[in-house]
Amino acid sequence: MDFGVLIQMIVWGLYAGCIYILLAIGLNLIFGVMKVVNFAHGEVLMLGAYAAFWIYTFSRINPYLVIPVSMLLIAILGVFIERLGFRPIMGTGKLNEIFLSLGLIYVFQNLAALLWSADSRSIHSPYSNVVVHIGAIKLPLDYLIIIVVTIVFLIAFQLFMKKTTIGRAMRATSQNREAAALMGINVERMDMLSFALGSALAAAAGSLWLISGQMANPYMGAIPAVKAFAVVIVGGLGSIPGAIIAGLILGIGENVLPYLLQAFVAVFHVEMSFTAWKDTIAFFLLIIVLILRPTGIFGEKGE
Repeated sequence: MDFGVLIQMIVWGLYAGCIYILLAIGLNLIFGVMKVVNFAHGEVLMLGAYAAFWIYTFSRINPYLVIPVSMLLIAILGVFIERLGFRPIMGTGKLNEIFLSLGLIYVFQNLAALLWSADSRSIHSPYSNVVVHIGAIKLPLDYLIIIVVTIVFLIAFQLFMKKTTIGRAMRATSQNREAAALMGINVERMDMLSFALGSALAAAAGSLWLISGQMANPYMGAIPAVKAFAVVIVGGLGSIPGAIIAGLILGIGENVLPYLLQAFVAVFHVEMSFTAWKDTIAFFLLIIVLILRPTGIFGEKGE
């Protein structure tokens, strides 16, 4: 087993974990405030990636500078989704909310395919060929930038939720909607803002995903969304710290474990590839956590 390769795998895992964290925090925020599970959250990531692609295509500015614009556009879309979709059916039953979000998946996928075709698109980062050398270890600069950008987003999100009036109102609404309304908080406005912010975080995840060299297509949101739901459940439904820890565990685990397993079987001179196991690790992790702690790492009993 090559120690340098292992370090590279861990960094790749941190990068993947950052994408899952941003996506899962958006899911958790929307659920925490509105108590709504949006199964179309992966498609919001997809639209964020397309927004970044088209803004970059027409402006040709540094792709990292495109991210705030993409977030703003998708935040506005999130407001429309909440106002026109989830707001009219809130309180009518969870089944209605589930079918609405499932319907949105097909609407957004087919709309994207109609507007932009099913062809895959990508952004060429100006740092795609830049590698940071740490001894014998080679790390892609884009991955390191994405990790730093995600940390900045998480710090900004934490400060927003704890230090601003709107952030505190969102937290109060997530804890008790009725009490928050009695205290003068406009809970419907908090629903709208939480959906907008959650959608913006998904757009950030989609933009970073695209900039890192991944391809955008109308169906790209399915796998990241499933993994984000696994992160949410493993971390604890509604728990932001849980989403961060679970996202890092999943990102590192799905990159490091296949390499370790391959190194292990190589000792016995067995030819076996574990790269195809990458996408299944999320479900193994999910099953283990659900057996040992059904409420998730930071979930509270009785939730």
